[in-house]
Amino acid sequence: MTRIAKLLVAAGLALVAALLVHRPDISAANLADPTFAEDVAPIVYKNCVSCHRTGGIAPFSLVEYDSAAPYLTEIKDAVARGYMPPWHAEGPRHVFKNDRRLSDADKQVILQWLATGAKPGDARKLPPRPTFPTSWAIGTPDAIYSMALDYTVPASGTVEYMHFQVPTNLTEDKWVQAVEIMPGAREAVHHVIVYARVPAAQPATPPASAAPAQPAAAAPAPTPLLIRNRDQERTPPSPPRKDSMFAAPRPMGAIIATTAVGTNVMEFPEGTALRLRPGTILTFQVHYTTHGVAHKDRTSIGFKFARAMPAEEIYVSQFTNGSFMLPAGAKDVAVPAEIGFGQAVKIYGLLPHTHLRGTRWQYTLEKPDGTKETLLDVPRYDFNWQTYYLFNTPLELAPGSKIHSMAWYDNSATNKHNPNPRVDVKWGDQSWEEMQYTGFIYSVPGRVVRPTNRP
Repeated sequence: MTRIAKLLVAAGLALVAALLVHRPDISAANLADPTFAEDVAPIVYKNCVSCHRTGGIAPFSLVEYDSAAPYLTEIKDAVARGYMPPWHAEGPRHVFKNDRRLSDADKQVILQWLATGAKPGDARKLPPRPTFPTSWAIGTPDAIYSMALDYTVPASGTVEYMHFQVPTNLTEDKWVQAVEIMPGAREAVHHVIVYARVPAAQPATPPASAAPAQPAAAAPAPTPLLIRNRDQERTPPSPPRKDSMFAAPRPMGAIIATTAVGTNVMEFPEGTALRLRPGTILTFQVHYTTHGVAHKDRTSIGFKFARAMPAEEIYVSQFTNGSFMLPAGAKDVAVPAEIGFGQAVKIYGLLPHTHLRGTRWQYTLEKPDGTKETLLDVPRYDFNWQTYYLFNTPLELAPGSKIHSMAWYDNSATNKHNPNPRVDVKWGDQSWEEMQYTGFIYSVPGRVVRPTNRP
């Protein structure tokens, strides 16, 4: 029985149990005639108001009945069709720890509330109003690193990807338990990727009478896990960037954090952590978008550190296909990529990423014996929600395993998001170009964690 089949059976049993015992907190009378205060508010406070609140990214608030009432039609449509809360993967619940879907029971309560007149109920019976952090969602960071200067995002035009180098000046290993990126101008920041690199140690300048000094040893890089990323092997090198002042350094190092609508805070499981090595330099790759008004941005990253060295080190990496071409007008173009692993690994999460022509994704695990199973099926990919699908139970891959990804694109005029169906499209940074990109978080259980070597 495959992993997905087992989960389907478990989910089915859980649903049967739920139907037998009913909802303990909602009486039969309430289910027949629910109110906002007693029945709906507990659901939306738990699932919706992190976005649907004053100051949130959603267009209206669900914290109060009066702010929700003008949008009853929109609420009904969103709940009935299942596109809110935003979750674009298929499959049983309990596979992903960040699954945002409403339970069937909660959907029934909201739809019944709407069908019976959307009554406000007794405001004295509202649950406590949820509170939200005014700054860092991870709590006060142990360390914060920011761009050295504000960057002015123009009111109009195209902004190339900007790159800002930020030294950490660390003198010892730091083990990151949680990380969060905080844009200074959220309206203008489409996404941020933060890279970490340790520059090669430079030899000291010897006195004239002394023998030449030997260069200090650089911090060791982790052993590569990649066996074969078929499409990267035939991808030509990226051309030099035009924005020389804020060009990407070469190399930028490993990805350690990302933020976009739908994903930001990353907390690693107990016993694991991400390493920042002595001398680490961070590079913020920032994609700005213009909105008719100039903005000043100074993006920051905050870290919460683990109390001790972990048993397993967390790594963040990616695999891509950069050699595709989407013909003008083509409606359903499939683009594959794959990655293989030469030793046992744990996979904690997958991030599928395309741009405005991307429509769906599917990931398949191929085991060393050749058998296959679906890991992640995203039939309704939405560029506006960049979701890191985080497994409740990490995937344990044996040596010789492969992950195959397949992304589909619609470059036709029927795609209402298509910037231009009359052109062939290749890999590119901007949203009117395309990507076939997968981020993933992993650890290597058999790898002994040691402090960084120092000269």
